[in-house]
Amino acid sequence: MDSYPVEIRLECLRPYDEIWKPPTGVEVRELLRRSSLSAAAAAQFLGLGLGGDRTVRRWISGHPKTGVSSISYAAWALLCDKAGEGIIWRKE
Repeated sequence: MDSYPVEIRLECLRPYDEIWKPPTGVEVRELLRRSSLSAAAAAQFLGLGLGGDRTVRRWISGHPKTGVSSISYAAWALLCDKAGEGIIWRKE
């Protein structure tokens, strides 16, 4: 795991209908670091059920060519709130 903070792009922290951009695997990893969650703890927090930690690890690995994660907006938004990034689904 990276020992230095990673900047999370602002377009990943928007309401979905404001042209939200999915985070990269590196950004998912950073958000988990900020919220002090392991893959297993994140899976439990999100209610992913048995094997959910594998799903979280897939999000962290991102797409092989683009690095973009397959995390859903809902899961990402809940993790953002947990990490203190705010309630991103609300318009300010």
